[in-house]
Amino acid sequence: MLANMRPVDEREFSRLLAEATAATEPIALVGGGSKDGIGRPMNAATTVSTKGLRGITLYESSEMVMSARAGTPLAQIEDALASRRQMLAFEPIELAGIGGGETGEGTIAGVFATNISGARRIRVGAARDHLLGVRAVSGRGEVFKSGGRVMKNVTGLDLCRGLAGSWGTLAVMCEVTFKVQPMPEETGTLILLGLPDEIAVEVLCEAMRTPYEVSGAVHLQRALVARLWHEGLRRQGQAVTALRLENFAKSVAYRKGRLKEHLKAYGEIHDLDAENSLAFWGELRQLSVLQGSDAQLWRISTTPGAGPKVVAAVSAYMECRAFYDWSGGLVWAEVLPTTDAGAADVRRVIATYGGHATLIRAEPQVRAAVEVFQPLEAGLERLSRKLKASFDPAGILNPGRMYANF
Repeated sequence: MLANMRPVDEREFSRLLAEATAATEPIALVGGGSKDGIGRPMNAATTVSTKGLRGITLYESSEMVMSARAGTPLAQIEDALASRRQMLAFEPIELAGIGGGETGEGTIAGVFATNISGARRIRVGAARDHLLGVRAVSGRGEVFKSGGRVMKNVTGLDLCRGLAGSWGTLAVMCEVTFKVQPMPEETGTLILLGLPDEIAVEVLCEAMRTPYEVSGAVHLQRALVARLWHEGLRRQGQAVTALRLENFAKSVAYRKGRLKEHLKAYGEIHDLDAENSLAFWGELRQLSVLQGSDAQLWRISTTPGAGPKVVAAVSAYMECRAFYDWSGGLVWAEVLPTTDAGAADVRRVIATYGGHATLIRAEPQVRAAVEVFQPLEAGLERLSRKLKASFDPAGILNPGRMYANF
């Protein structure tokens, strides 16, 4: 078998994977390569790319549904949607920049395979919640289909959700069908400056409890604000707490006014207009404040109120810089490079406060030595092993990428 292969349809994938299973030959699956530095290093002599599977196969803007082949660049998807003033509402984030990779190379299947969503997740759900159907090839070489073009087509076991977030360890997605949403007519942002983490997250949570439909709630520590591309905010030299409101122009103006009044006890509140709002949230999608650093990076998911406590506890063991998203429930935590990325201490903190942590950026030797993804509880590990055995009995797909022993 060739060291690098690029099948052009699911039949080629089926034949290739069946042969690999028969020979028990490990395969590294890649799309655009934008996430190659995430996960444990794999020992696979053969690399199989989905980049030969390209093109939008269905787009019904009136029904707000699209289908595309796995290797279709995300940029192509978003350009097509923008031409009809529609979007992927869950805001897929760009991970390539934080690992020094080529930005703009991500693929649509890679978005769903990793299930990593942006700031709007707090309002519309994760990537997997927008995945309607999938055509895929299992590690056995069997072609299968799950779901369809509407949510009601999903009956029995929802394989779409099973594949979302599996990082290519169960099957090769060949085509995905997903729902889209209209772009908002207006976007506005409220900014508070200089708040400590605990108070900032309190503001974010209080805003989310209001009826004013906040669609983005983030807090950047001062050290990370210094890396913002947005010159106006960067020059303030203070921590930034931001709340986004979207929809029709009159609605946004009304809700901004009411939310300002509701939060006035927390200090002066500044406005970002539509142009600056789009620029600010656009760069957060690219994780701009986490780029250009050699620090190791953890992605920690916890309850919003626990976010600052988690960061404070990690900071007791090592220097830590934090970017809070999802109203404080998602923490991107940079830590100074160590031989194990502080894994033991981070896991100890997570065990105390709840949640899970994924090591996103570290040298290969570090990622090979520690658990990159959150260790599984016994019952969940048994279920995961059964799923892996069902989809990929020979263990050929991205072996060891998520967990060392399967």
